[in-house]
Amino acid sequence: MSHEPGVPADGGRRTAPRPDAGLRADCARCFALCCVALPFAASAGFALDKAAGRPCPNLREDFGCGIHARLRQEGFSGCTVFDCFGAGQKVSQVTFGGRDWRREPDTAPRMFAVFPVVRQLHELMWYLADALGRPRARPLHRELRRALEDVDRLTRGSAGELAELDVAAVRRDVDELLLRASERVRAAVPGRRRNHRRADLAGARLRGADLRGADLRGACLIAADLGGADLRTADLIGADLRDADLGGADLTGSLFLTQAQVNAARGDARTRLPAGFARPAHWPSSPRRGPEGTGHDGPGRKDRSGRGRRGNRRGASSS
Repeated sequence: MSHEPGVPADGGRRTAPRPDAGLRADCARCFALCCVALPFAASAGFALDKAAGRPCPNLREDFGCGIHARLRQEGFSGCTVFDCFGAGQKVSQVTFGGRDWRREPDTAPRMFAVFPVVRQLHELMWYLADALGRPRARPLHRELRRALEDVDRLTRGSAGELAELDVAAVRRDVDELLLRASERVRAAVPGRRRNHRRADLAGARLRGADLRGADLRGACLIAADLGGADLRTADLIGADLRDADLGGADLTGSLFLTQAQVNAARGDARTRLPAGFARPAHWPSSPRRGPEGTGHDGPGRKDRSGRGRRGNRRGASSS
């Protein structure tokens, strides 16, 4: 997609290194907390029901997954799209000092209760780190940096302190700052910017749409047809992209995008992702050919109710 006059050449994307160290999952240093602490219900994303605090039947004694290489084939695609933002290793190695719930069962209830809290905090830190890398948000960098330090300090509290934390209040404060940063970055996009905040766009036909600088915060885009859409500098915080067609779409410079959102969508070889994002293994290595020869799958498929739901495993939805 060629650059157009009046649109920032970088799409408003980050030009400085992200202060996001420790915000990427390191399963080798985690006690498989996502496989135990969180619940999931039998659905298109999970092959069975599992209660919170109960180990997944596929979990091995060494905390590895017995079907990791074939999760999608076995009906556990929901596991492939989950991202703890590094909370797993933080709780395992910092909060509990490397003591695992199998050798010390008395730690299990507290560990499992704290994990979702730290995950939410780490997700907020991911967004703050994103905003800090945006040159157009520079007037807010001092506030953003202070907020990032404050949230990081909260993640390092004791298990008791974390269990008592009002995460909703923290989220509200951070979200107000993130919204201000978003507005500054998106203001550089010329023309009318679409406002689809919290909109129900499930299955919507948005093929080739100009969504530069759009507000898609918390929008439901399940199975939406976004093939070839221009999403540069669009605010995607909390947007539900499960099964959305991103074939040929341009997401470079998009605001607050997460790997979990990308993993939950359907893209192809022509989908453009921001630097640092991994192309999901289940995406085809060549452009898809739709029935009308468009290079995509055709119109977005209908929403399959409950697909991929796993309690807190879905991406956060900030307002």
